[in-house]
Amino acid sequence: MQTRRDVLSHSAKVAALLAAVGALPQLAQAQAGAYSTAAFEAKNMAEVMKALGAAAPVASKDVSVTGPDIAENGAVVPVGAASSLPGVKRLLILVEKNPAPLAAAFDISDAVDPTISTRVKMGQSSNVFAVAMMADGRVLFAQKEVKVTLGGCGG
Repeated sequence: MQTRRDVLSHSAKVAALLAAVGALPQLAQAQAGAYSTAAFEAKNMAEVMKALGAAAPVASKDVSVTGPDIAENGAVVPVGAASSLPGVKRLLILVEKNPAPLAAAFDISDAVDPTISTRVKMGQSSNVFAVAMMADGRVLFAQKEVKVTLGGCGG
């Protein structure tokens, strides 16, 4: 009869062998140089676009932003962004009145549906922007006003 200690010992040996031959998946970690620190420290949308080396965004019905009309708690506001266009390379979520407007940035490959959702902090009622950066250099956006009843950024 095998004991729990035997099973753990054998599992550790198998894991070590798999790691030695490179058969274990790598940890999903953010790369230090993958995103522009300046973009996350920018104070408005124009500065974010400049830090990312992108053109000024243009409103588009092919980009959508989702979120509640009224968020009861600004500390956890569910928002999402999507695009119906092919060729989306990056989706951004910006919160206009936050101290740092760029709340999230997602790189999108051709194998992935350009639809994301996350939760953001909002200090006060504000416009939330979904920005789609396209492979051809276009930058498109949609916006939605989200009213916050209890601030999440120290309010």
